[in-house]
Amino acid sequence: MKIQEADAKGLLLAQGLPVPPWVVARTAAEARAAAERILATGAERVVVKAQVLVGGRGKAGGVKLAGSATEAEGAARQILGMDIKGITVRKVLVGEAADIVTEIYLGAVLDRAARRILLMGSAEGGVEIEQVAAERPEAIVRIHAHPFLGLLDWQARQMAFGLGLAAHRAAAVAIAKGLVRTMLAYDADLVEINPLAVVRTRAADGTESLALQCLDAKITIDDSALPRHPDLESLRDLDEEDPTDAAARAEGISFIKLDGTIGCMVNGAGLAMTTMDLVKRAGGEPANFLDIGGGARADRVAAAMRLILSDPKVEAILVNIFGGITRGDEVAHGLIEARGQQTREVPMVVRIVGTNAEEAARLLTEARFETATSLDEAAAKAVAAAQRTTPSGSPSRSPR
Repeated sequence: MKIQEADAKGLLLAQGLPVPPWVVARTAAEARAAAERILATGAERVVVKAQVLVGGRGKAGGVKLAGSATEAEGAARQILGMDIKGITVRKVLVGEAADIVTEIYLGAVLDRAARRILLMGSAEGGVEIEQVAAERPEAIVRIHAHPFLGLLDWQARQMAFGLGLAAHRAAAVAIAKGLVRTMLAYDADLVEINPLAVVRTRAADGTESLALQCLDAKITIDDSALPRHPDLESLRDLDEEDPTDAAARAEGISFIKLDGTIGCMVNGAGLAMTTMDLVKRAGGEPANFLDIGGGARADRVAAAMRLILSDPKVEAILVNIFGGITRGDEVAHGLIEARGQQTREVPMVVRIVGTNAEEAARLLTEARFETATSLDEAAAKAVAAAQRTTPSGSPSRSPR
């Protein structure tokens, strides 16, 4: 689950990281009021930032500076409703514009190969870390946190020195450790600050000093861990969520959309991965990962079919069910029901083995479904069916 910048900053703040104040506005009038309050504290300018779950906001015109409340209102009016990479901006973040001296990248990510949290930093902040990794991999400092003790003090100091933050060592160490702490506290897959900046601050008496601040934040939460963090569910931005993903979550179905043409309905994550592999080996490309789970009844099977068919690129469907807790006849009833509700005709190949497989075979035969006895056969038939299908999704000849 991706969360908006403002919400990510809230989680960092809760873990003690230095995040400057902000206000979220949904209208230009709210942005004006926020700017008035911020400028009244002595700030010279404010920044108005689009809140969307994609990168490249600045390049798209979604980040603007304003020197007055009137300018902030105008900036918000320009940004709200803007389309950035296919997403409509519905809210903006308003905060004091920082006087940036140096920009730094700092992020923590789950390194599955090493089975540890990987802390990555680069003195070249403010740009996409992928670009830095591709063009100047030596510019990235990588440190793995201890699997039981977290990020140790000496490791945090190593990162601080590697990023040229010797003059801000104490603050850099606290932020690095706080980043890993945030990741562990919320079961995050990614916690990123870009930029982590050295900024010039001014006291009430006019004296200046330098400080480290987290000026932007990006956090993604492991969906599987949300039951441990029910309060985080409210941070999900439904405005930017794919309707198919939302429907799958409501039905309790594990669904990930891919780029292929073979829709897959399987019970069990391991079997689903194997099914996708065999589809590729047969010369096709899977259109999705879909696990209907154990004990799925007819209504969930029908819901899964609707999810698959919501993708216009699907040209054939492969159903692969191993009946343990899941009853084969229940799946068959669901498939028959789903086919009756289809808005377009798509060839379907079904393989069901295990509990009540004989009854499932009888039902599917009577309903004139194409079936297969082995997974290799099912994958080959599904790929062949997709190759016979026109790009519009209408079969060039009957699949039955």
